[in-house]
Amino acid sequence: MKLTGKKELGILGVLLMTAGVYSLGYQVPRTDFALLFGIYLGLFALMAFFYGLAKSTSSVRTVFIFGLILRILLLLSFPTWSEDFARFLWDGKLLQLGFNPYLHTPNQWAQLYSEYFSAYLAELLSQMNSPDYFSVYPPLNQFFFWLIAEIGGDSLIQNLMAIRILLIGGEVGVFFLMSSLLKKFRMEKRAILLYWLNPFVILEISGNLHFEGLVLLVLLLVLFFSLKNRFYSAGAFWAVAIGLKLLPLILAPSFWNTQSKKWAFWIGASLVGVFLFTPLLWDQSWQNFAQSLSLYQGKFEFNASIYYLARTVGYWVEGYNTIAVLTKGLSLLTLVLILWISWKNNSSKVENWVELWIGIYLIYLLLQPVIHPWYLIPGLGLSILRGKVGFLIWSFAVIFSYQAYGNENYVERPTFLVLEYSLLALALLYDYRSQYFNFLIHLWKK
Repeated sequence: MKLTGKKELGILGVLLMTAGVYSLGYQVPRTDFALLFGIYLGLFALMAFFYGLAKSTSSVRTVFIFGLILRILLLLSFPTWSEDFARFLWDGKLLQLGFNPYLHTPNQWAQLYSEYFSAYLAELLSQMNSPDYFSVYPPLNQFFFWLIAEIGGDSLIQNLMAIRILLIGGEVGVFFLMSSLLKKFRMEKRAILLYWLNPFVILEISGNLHFEGLVLLVLLLVLFFSLKNRFYSAGAFWAVAIGLKLLPLILAPSFWNTQSKKWAFWIGASLVGVFLFTPLLWDQSWQNFAQSLSLYQGKFEFNASIYYLARTVGYWVEGYNTIAVLTKGLSLLTLVLILWISWKNNSSKVENWVELWIGIYLIYLLLQPVIHPWYLIPGLGLSILRGKVGFLIWSFAVIFSYQAYGNENYVERPTFLVLEYSLLALALLYDYRSQYFNFLIHLWKK
């Protein structure tokens, strides 16, 4: 988009944003929350500044190049905000060596196959946050991990660069697909800035190396091919999204009404889904994969909202952490609510599917016991297509979750949780105010 107004301010904004992204990518650890937050706040303000200067009718080239430079700027950085990359590279290296990454935990494998245990694997193991858990990454993810290992060999920096090149390539695809869909949905073209120049997106994908950007890319392809009535392709890409991260499976009820007569969609999804998940049938892969997913759902807590409120009630009633019961109950509630809103929305318009998907992601995330920042990326991308601000505000407020890393025991302060979710609540009230007030009026009349 062509920037108008005071050129000097625009140039200053570009320089400041570049310096801010560089600082957070290379110099500021997640433990220094005060500095991290200050720079992040400044970057978010700069994104809003560029959005205000942009004209929706002008070219996207300038913004595309600037956002791409910000991502490439992080090419040589080391992820210090998340350790997930170590597991990605570990699984990829095991595949390269001919081992099934689902059969042993990293600590088990290191003991059983010490003759293969290189200095590179030792470095990855030292960085890992889950050495006693089986891998929870689906087979398609594992394929990319293997590909990265083939490219990077035993060089950590080369492997990190390989991941970044893959993820940045996916981001380029997101940019052009989102631009196309914004046009088809008759939304402002400049809305792409809220994703492309969003410091949250840049840092969590290009900086911290999370694959949710690829998930968003594939979901946008589902929408793109649905608009063209190419439902084999749409179904196939939905299966690919599930193959990258299991979470897009929660969108299944949204297709019951909208796709009920389009068997091509389900045929495409089934054929690709079976192909992608067949590797889990080898040896004990499926059992170990499911075991880690179960442990993850029933043991960990981080940056939650409704779950923390329910847990507090559990302490009052039972006197201990009722996580085992709560996670099951909230999972059931999540399923019921997703089924209900999917049943209520029987529109055949793709624009309405996007609205439904946003609602499904919100329900899921608000009821989960673990909300890492990068989980928001697909919901953020979808919400920009419909002009919703909830996920956009959350992409700022979620920075408060990094406060927990400022102490040795990762203790979350309630003040920051209240700040984060109060901002989200206000944004959601703005997004859904008409539905909310109509609901209140309906109750009043009854």
